[in-house]
Amino acid sequence: MQFIYSPNYLVDIGGHVFPIAKYRMIYERLREEFHVPASQFENPIAATREQLLRVHTPAYLADLEQLNHTSRTAYSELPLTHEIIAMSTLAAGGTIRAAELALEQGIAVHIGGGFHHAFADKAEGFCYINDLAVAIRELQALKRIVRALVIDCDLHQGNGTAKIFEGDEEVFTFSIHQNDLYPVKQASDLDIPLPNHVQDEEYLGYLEKHIPPVLDDFKPELILYQAGADPYQHDQLGDLKLSIAGLQ
Repeated sequence: MQFIYSPNYLVDIGGHVFPIAKYRMIYERLREEFHVPASQFENPIAATREQLLRVHTPAYLADLEQLNHTSRTAYSELPLTHEIIAMSTLAAGGTIRAAELALEQGIAVHIGGGFHHAFADKAEGFCYINDLAVAIRELQALKRIVRALVIDCDLHQGNGTAKIFEGDEEVFTFSIHQNDLYPVKQASDLDIPLPNHVQDEEYLGYLEKHIPPVLDDFKPELILYQAGADPYQHDQLGDLKLSIAGLQ
């Protein structure tokens, strides 16, 4: 199995709740504790402007490129710097590459990305570029896939992804998330809004109930799994109660 990762994902975001060092920590643990060889890691190439424009509007991309503080960038909750935008663009390239490898090899892992709160025309919730959407649109443009499924198990609803693909019959968006929490919800194709304090058995029961019918009915050629760790019981921003075993 191949992993996509770049040390350039570690950028300066100042004193911030977002754990930007997590990407490096995962990489180091895979190398040192699980002895994954260097040959199984690949450095991504940044997404091109053409690839980004398949999802994001020209005006919004211009704001990012020129570091314009506008209504389109105001709700990122991150600094607006060239370094952070470069990281976001690189992560989009990483998700594209992981998706390509998944088609070729059956599975691939991107240690980065997952910026599912970014909309086509604005930033939100620590997210500037919606790498999931960029990867899907790139592979569709290359005619490597028609149908894609996004399974989003982050604590927070993938509102940007849901909005980008709203009404698109060739992309199915699934989100299971804590309901009483950020963000303002958009309509995924299937949302599972959870009450606070849901534990492993109930959470996994929802997945076992809903995912197989989606696979059978929609028949995706590519599945992008948004592997949020924040449903964890000790996450500082949430109130779901999954254990490590439940997340695994």
